[in-house]
Amino acid sequence: MDRTRKCRMVKNPPKHNLFKPTGVAINDLEVINLTIDEFEAIRLADLEGLDQQEASERMGISRPTFTRLIQKARLKVATFLVESRGLNIEGGNIHFKKDIVECLDCGTRIEIEFENKDVKCPNCGSTNFASIAAKYGHGRCCRNRNRGGQMHGHGRHCGQGQNKQPK
Repeated sequence: MDRTRKCRMVKNPPKHNLFKPTGVAINDLEVINLTIDEFEAIRLADLEGLDQQEASERMGISRPTFTRLIQKARLKVATFLVESRGLNIEGGNIHFKKDIVECLDCGTRIEIEFENKDVKCPNCGSTNFASIAAKYGHGRCCRNRNRGGQMHGHGRHCGQGQNKQPK
């Protein structure tokens, strides 16, 4: 019997999810799938420069799990770059800490808390936004439990207690 997998905490959804070499149609490329938790591992370890222990704590997973995750992610990114393939970021057993919303009137993107309902665009003052997290289904852990389409903060459905929320 398989173990229940914990949701892996991700700071924000990726701003874009498909990357490819210029001048080549995506249909002509073999596409590698990088899960959102693998994306987060690269962000924490390689962009923020965190050691594996601190990065694993932020994601709410063990250090050995983080080690396996970052190794898989780095291999996929290296293959994407060296072999000129496509890269698609999606999937994974994840839970976003915050959302990024895009103003549908001017295109400005801002980071918000999921519970924040009173958001105004700092650029044009609009309240007409689209959630970037919503296009990712908010991760496998919440997709089936959140049938109403409402987004929520950490701890309501993942089995992760509020007092366990990583930084």
